[in-house]
Amino acid sequence: MKQLKQLLMAHWVTIVIVLMLGVHCLLLGRIAVVNAPVYDEIAHLPSGLSHWRFGNFSLYRVNPPLMRMIASLPLLISAPAEDWNGYSEGAYARPEFAVGRRFLDKNGERSFWHFTIARWAQISVSALGGWICYCWAKALFGTSSGLLALALWCFDPNLLAWGATITPDAGAATFGVAAGYAFWRWLKSPTWANVAIAGLALGLAELTKSTWILLFALWPLIGLIWRFSNRNLEIPKPKLIQLGAILIGGLYLLNMGYGFEKSFQRLGDFEFISQTLGGPEANETPGNRFRGTLLAEIPVPVPANFLSGMDVQKYDFERGKSSYLRGETKKGGWWYYYLYAMAVKTPLGTIALFGLAIALAVSRADFRMSFSDAVVLLLPAVTVLILVSSQTGFNRYLRYVLPAYPFLFIFASSAAKAFELRLKSIAIPVAACAIVAVIGSLSVFPHSMSYFNLAAGGPTGGPRHLLDANIDWGQDLLELKKFLDRHPEARPIHLAYFGYATPGHAGIEFEEVPQYLESEIGLDVPKLEPGWYAVSVNHLYGYQHYENDKPAYTYFQRFELFAKAGYSIYIYKIDPEQAVVP
Repeated sequence: MKQLKQLLMAHWVTIVIVLMLGVHCLLLGRIAVVNAPVYDEIAHLPSGLSHWRFGNFSLYRVNPPLMRMIASLPLLISAPAEDWNGYSEGAYARPEFAVGRRFLDKNGERSFWHFTIARWAQISVSALGGWICYCWAKALFGTSSGLLALALWCFDPNLLAWGATITPDAGAATFGVAAGYAFWRWLKSPTWANVAIAGLALGLAELTKSTWILLFALWPLIGLIWRFSNRNLEIPKPKLIQLGAILIGGLYLLNMGYGFEKSFQRLGDFEFISQTLGGPEANETPGNRFRGTLLAEIPVPVPANFLSGMDVQKYDFERGKSSYLRGETKKGGWWYYYLYAMAVKTPLGTIALFGLAIALAVSRADFRMSFSDAVVLLLPAVTVLILVSSQTGFNRYLRYVLPAYPFLFIFASSAAKAFELRLKSIAIPVAACAIVAVIGSLSVFPHSMSYFNLAAGGPTGGPRHLLDANIDWGQDLLELKKFLDRHPEARPIHLAYFGYATPGHAGIEFEEVPQYLESEIGLDVPKLEPGWYAVSVNHLYGYQHYENDKPAYTYFQRFELFAKAGYSIYIYKIDPEQAVVP
């Protein structure tokens, strides 16, 4: 017994790390089972399968393929029914959604199992992200900080939500921070082994999300700042060669990830649909602003679908979409949208730790990083926030800035250096903030996608601030089915569901909910049949996801809420005496 106790004491850090990562994986696994397939997932999964089947990367080209391919790998064994009809090569087409709908129709209720195992396939990626946060924070500030950074990653509701969802955002957070850590290690120790690791990490980051294309410009800049901040104005030639090798290695892996599909195609041979690349008429007629110039002859050193995907993304921002913030809906967005979203969807304990870390860095030298370390850690996060915030064609998803989160977690973990320095007056508030952050997140688990902090009113108050994937992306369809199983008298239910899946895929029989615009109701009250009604939060608040959507279900805000399926589907029982809008 004494030997066991000594062994535990000697390896307690390793035990804590394994326990936290293990719990993190279990949490992700549970969310993967509970959530129904959500909007973009329905297109991502069959698109990933198409990459394996055909070696073609045009489906969902708006994002690189790595996370889709990881998620769809189990499908090569589970062998779902496939239907590739409806695929279109049109310049403005987004055929992945038609293909996704066919995938659901073909597999029916079994498609939910395929999505579950695909989500499970991504869990190891998220665990890697937590491990990287621990390693970098420990190297900068000590073991206590490493454990705090790991805890912030493992229990953050946004990382949990998107780590269990087939989108590239959590993967981009993992491989982005892994690339940053590898680059920092190379700067500290410029060996060829570290060159190879940094190049590999860069390539993987590029294959998760095109946002990380900024690293090809950012890393040379950081390298210069690193040298100058260390009062060495002369950059040795070997280090320049190594930096070049890192960038070329990352670029090579990016092309290899696409199977070198149309790599090095002439710039003039592309047909672009964004005005940025295609010219002033490109939103209506594909073009190429570089055609007829010297630049047209340049071979583009990335796969064709990588550049075309960036073009499609830019086209979406140029055309603009409807956005919602604090009860206001408009076409276009707000420059401060993502900062606001972070403020209401990040646990208060995490925000407090970040503020405490800033205060300690300003007031105490023993909590301060070197300037060069701070640049390597924080500049990628700041650049991601600036880049994403500058795209105000529409604002919808906090997940767009998720790649910045691990860098901020690591910085916030510097406050835990108080444990290393034995500063009890600081260590106690740090521990309290960490506990508050974890409890706040777990209080809404497994409905982490709908998380809002207490200052925002929690998930119930969340719709007053943000809509769409920040609270309702169709994830609670299976929760509605559980409700109906407990309340058979509610079948068939009247349902206004926000989601790409059909409720019938989950075995839910339903009837349509009457649509009435507030302007049409006036003094006349439309009659409703007595019975049970379920309305997705986005519909309840009149969210305009598509251009022609109308706020036709907002009148349900006048009724008393009976129950909720998760936090995104509100359920009402309309008795005969309530069968008119009050």
